[in-house]
Amino acid sequence: MSTSLHIEIVQVRQSRASKDYIEDLVRGFLIKLPMLTPGATINNTAFEDQIDALELKEHVQCITFCDAEHETDVSPRDADLVFHVHMLDQYGVETDTMTDDTSGEEVSAADVWSLPAAEFHGLWESLIYDTRLKEDTLRYVKTALELTDRGVNPLVVGWSRVVLLHGPPGTGKTSLCRALAQKLSIRLGDRFSRARLLEINAHGLFSKWFSESGKLVAKLFERVREIASDPRMLCIVLVDEVESLAHARRAAMAGLEPSDALRAVNALLTQLDRLRRLPNALVLATSNLTTAVDVAFVDRADLKRRVGPPAARAAYEILRGCCEELMARGIVAPRDLLFGHRVLQGSGWADSEHARPSLMLWEVAQAASQASLSGRALRRLPFLALALHAPQSSRESLNLVAFLKAMTAALQRHLEDEAALTADEPLTKPTQPSTGTIVNGH
Repeated sequence: MSTSLHIEIVQVRQSRASKDYIEDLVRGFLIKLPMLTPGATINNTAFEDQIDALELKEHVQCITFCDAEHETDVSPRDADLVFHVHMLDQYGVETDTMTDDTSGEEVSAADVWSLPAAEFHGLWESLIYDTRLKEDTLRYVKTALELTDRGVNPLVVGWSRVVLLHGPPGTGKTSLCRALAQKLSIRLGDRFSRARLLEINAHGLFSKWFSESGKLVAKLFERVREIASDPRMLCIVLVDEVESLAHARRAAMAGLEPSDALRAVNALLTQLDRLRRLPNALVLATSNLTTAVDVAFVDRADLKRRVGPPAARAAYEILRGCCEELMARGIVAPRDLLFGHRVLQGSGWADSEHARPSLMLWEVAQAASQASLSGRALRRLPFLALALHAPQSSRESLNLVAFLKAMTAALQRHLEDEAALTADEPLTKPTQPSTGTIVNGH
């Protein structure tokens, strides 16, 4: 039985070729390759030295083998290749504004992206987790669409098309939401000819609009439903910092906020219930405070996943990707070999001249994981290593081993700075009024 491998093809913006024509071009190119590596990308610069690939270079920007479910290389002759041809939107984000009827003030309602967007290209592949978080979110959406297509009654078998990602800051929750929206716009391109991502900042939204109660909230979601009224449009709503809702409802119930605050949050929950009736609408939400998410919102979420700091394996692969990027740009040279985590583990972590840089990087990854560094902090380490710890006199010829030593020093300094920040905190923290515990579950 053949295995499926999804192939994402970015079409050159100036190309006027049909998707079928480009698919045939790419299929002919790939069938000549001995193996395809899932997660790898072939840029059109690879076509320059191949006479029979000149036409491919004219129409194709890059080819990505993106199915992360495969752990080993795949033969193009034995696999069922599933092609997704698309162009990237180059226009960037637009701000959707609305008018406050009371003050006449223009209010920023949401940032709107046309998908697939050039800014999000490669974002999905750059995100590395220790769990099957990416795969599970894709399967979740696929199943929701399948049940809709088969006419399953949502009053009998319930699903809301709401996903909640929670965890500490810097772990990639918002990035994953954007990457998922991008991935869905590509994977579902045959079903939905257009896609939009609307990013709503819940914190700014509610602090700004409490005085108007739920009126502007309802007006915002009217816009969302207008966009989603086109059955060929995929509409994805991202609500960032959704824990703001919890504060508003608790404070209102405790008499600390006006009742308008409670009405605003109730309006949002009502609008989410209305949005679930549209099969082409999906709501993604993030929260930095695990126990602060409103229980009513949690109850509406089908999928609730915690996104925590990377474990050692994920930290290693994140840092390895950073090193590969710096070597590809010539900042770290000459280009040296860094083994994948699976290769190192398979060798029993055996020391050798070729494995030494990889083992040095593994030590950094382990230390970073033990310190619970976020993904954001991990990706900042290479920059700090170059800026503050690499020998300036040899910057033109900074080799990989010297760079890894600089990154070790950067990590040590980061941990010292974090400890100093903790030491500066007051010995006693102000006691917060008890509002009860709301558990959001896993």
